[in-house]
Amino acid sequence: MNRSRAPILKLGETLIASVQEALMDADLVGLRDELVAEVKKYRATCVIIDVTVLDVLDSFAARTLRHIAQMTQLLGARTVIVGIQPDVAFAMVQLGLTLEGTETALDLEDALSRLKIRVGRERSAQ
Repeated sequence: MNRSRAPILKLGETLIASVQEALMDADLVGLRDELVAEVKKYRATCVIIDVTVLDVLDSFAARTLRHIAQMTQLLGARTVIVGIQPDVAFAMVQLGLTLEGTETALDLEDALSRLKIRVGRERSAQ
């Protein structure tokens, strides 16, 4: 995968993948494989995938994002998809495409805020 299309940043125990341009199917598969490997390598507890720049999310992309969330969950990390544009959300609903079981947030700031609040609650409950 061409890393410049979706660089992955590490912020503490969180990995942030920021999609920089439209991704081909092979790029999505590469992103999936890289994120799963990095969750294991860095023992990440959270993954955020920012898709703000995407103006189209087809069935393969939606399925791959859902699979990333499921795979990282099996490794002990939560995934949040952020930045789905209103027109993209509308088209996804019209086409019956879902991210069922995958957490979404309006933007990166919202995701970071949600994860911080939930992580704080989880730790205080232990």
